[in-house]
Amino acid sequence: MPATWLILPTYNEAENIERFVDAVVPQLASAVNAFRVLIVDDSSPDGTGEIADRLAAERDGVEVLHRPVKEGLGPAYLAGFERALAGGAELVMEMDSDFSHDPRDIPRLTAATATADLVIGSRYVAGGGVADWGLGRRLLSRAGTWYARTLLRAPVMDLTGGFKCFRREVLEQVATSDIHADGYGFQIELTYRALKAGFRVCEIPIVFRERRAGSSKMTARIAAEAVWKVPALMLRHRPGS
Repeated sequence: MPATWLILPTYNEAENIERFVDAVVPQLASAVNAFRVLIVDDSSPDGTGEIADRLAAERDGVEVLHRPVKEGLGPAYLAGFERALAGGAELVMEMDSDFSHDPRDIPRLTAATATADLVIGSRYVAGGGVADWGLGRRLLSRAGTWYARTLLRAPVMDLTGGFKCFRREVLEQVATSDIHADGYGFQIELTYRALKAGFRVCEIPIVFRERRAGSSKMTARIAAEAVWKVPALMLRHRPGS
């Protein structure tokens, strides 16, 4: 059974998904002995699911999980994690399927699990960064990260980052059905739960870039959810709570 799974949640990524799968497969093959790419599609109306089915039929190591309705990033990842763990995964990766995360960084993340339980591709450690963003978006991202780090007292520079590699034990303990957040809030909660559970978390630098094609799935609702999710997490994990 493949020991490393890459989960790619998709919604209207017809312009990206084939090129992205073709980019990640060689990187996974160079980094690990056996792998599976799992595309989790939320019934995209642009034909992403049909493209994913063709890729799975044509390429070894590619699988598709179709979900009947669009529920958002968090539930899609949880469904993907469940499939991967049931399939015997020892390492599970998550990343955006629009080239915001560079497939060439995959070997560095998988290698870092030799000494860490959760590896985060971080924009905000030395050597990391963002490209193609205006000043306003840079400031908003920095402020959101600072807000979450400060309230949660978390020793992680990029709590909202979505390029991660988990050892199976982490997901078995933290990726439970009571996570209802989406987007930024989902990423914050996964990392925070891992820290509170005592897992070893490390960050390696990456450069995050604007998507190559298609439109962003981030909304004001998702950003606002992350704002209130942080104090809710803090209260939930207080001693004695």
